Amino acid sequence: MAVRRKLIKERVPTPEVSVEERVKSFVEVNLGYDFASAVKEAERCLQCPPEYAPCIKGCPVHINIPGFIGKLVEYRDDPNKAVKEALRVIWNDNTLPAVTGRVCPQEEQCEAPCVMNKVGDPINIGKLERFVADYARKNNIEDQLLEEMKPAVCGKGRVAVVGAGPAGLTCAGELAKLGYDVTIFEALHKPGGVLIYGIPEFRLPKEILDKEIEKLRKLGVEIKLDHVVGKTVTLEELLEEYDAVFIGTGAGTPKLLNIPGILLDRIYSANEFLTRVNLMKAYLFPEYDEPIAIGKKTIVIGAGNTAMDAARSALRLGSEVTIAYRRGREDMTARIEEIQHAEEEGVKFEFFLNPVEFIGDENGRVKAVKFEKMRPLEERDKRGKRKIVGTGEYVTLEADTVIIAIGLEPNRIISEEATGLKTNPDGTLVVDENLMTSIPGVFAGGDAIRGEATVILAMGDGKRAAKAICDYIEKKRAKANA
Repeated sequence: MAVRRKLIKERVPTPEVSVEERVKSFVEVNLGYDFASAVKEAERCLQCPPEYAPCIKGCPVHINIPGFIGKLVEYRDDPNKAVKEALRVIWNDNTLPAVTGRVCPQEEQCEAPCVMNKVGDPINIGKLERFVADYARKNNIEDQLLEEMKPAVCGKGRVAVVGAGPAGLTCAGELAKLGYDVTIFEALHKPGGVLIYGIPEFRLPKEILDKEIEKLRKLGVEIKLDHVVGKTVTLEELLEEYDAVFIGTGAGTPKLLNIPGILLDRIYSANEFLTRVNLMKAYLFPEYDEPIAIGKKTIVIGAGNTAMDAARSALRLGSEVTIAYRRGREDMTARIEEIQHAEEEGVKFEFFLNPVEFIGDENGRVKAVKFEKMRPLEERDKRGKRKIVGTGEYVTLEADTVIIAIGLEPNRIISEEATGLKTNPDGTLVVDENLMTSIPGVFAGGDAIRGEATVILAMGDGKRAAKAICDYIEKKRAKANA
């Protein structure tokens, strides 16, 4: 008679750096699992068959989640083998698990439909994925597996990838595993896209991101930095040299507020603020000579993950921070974990406030923000959020720094240069069901086609595009040889 396993409803927690310590530095907040605690959490998994597992269906890159978790339990007496086999399963679908394990909104995707969620806590899938990636990197398992996974046949075709963000990196990695020669063209002086300029060190350490990207180089991917496609090289020139092109340029153009005072000093877009802090290391001034002016009181306008990142960064730079949002708490789009961390660290929240004017001092610097108080209605918009209306009442909050985090839209450099590349009114690229644009052989994915979205959705597009590019090149060559 089979022995029924006891159902453990509560997930195994991961330790975090104390609030007192983390607000003084950019050290990573969550410390992750060790092997023993990872196995204990893995044992909670019910091991749903892959063909039915709701967690796999909820993952945009369709990682075999029960498969990799099961390896940790199966080989629990041999940690290195357990991690190697788990990583092998993950890498079949995702070559950047140290990234996705940290920044994916697992609570809305793979963990939300987890069967355990019906009786207790869902499996801590993201933290287990992160553990596997971190353990493998620290114990030289990653390099061993990379050697095994190098394609037996190379030179199947040449592909140019525009942009070294999550969509471009994923597309490049998948094509490299299939035996294609891939070159990434990145406009900035460091690869990573939003992963490096938009996400703070305390959520995604740069050292870890650099090592994740280094894996692609070991698979044969070439990365050309400081190359602005549309300026340094044109799309037409790339098509002359490569069999296909993938555009993964993201959404890097900030949306601003068209209200009085917007040109006052010390009003930043979150994009500029985080780029200065992350990519240009302003938080290490004067060790690095890119300072960022920040006052005693900062107001962050917005309520997404970018707003949380900007607020928590400003707090670490010594400012008193308030997040102002025109809707209520229930409509915030940031991850629950990020909101909780912000609150723990001392970030204040003000709801139902809509900015109408920035007020400056005699030197042209912002000194306050005037808001109209908003009132929620019972009616909801197409996104499910309650509609709001102005009340005609106003309040003014002091601030000597303002960070605007209300969204991003695609940069139009390529679309303005390339003849025949169709775009939507918001600047996103038009693609078909195979992610091909209006130009044959040119594919696109991520925020370039979606507008501002999540890292994992961009990676899902990169993976889909890699398969479509492979099919396209094979069909083109078969036709040429017919």
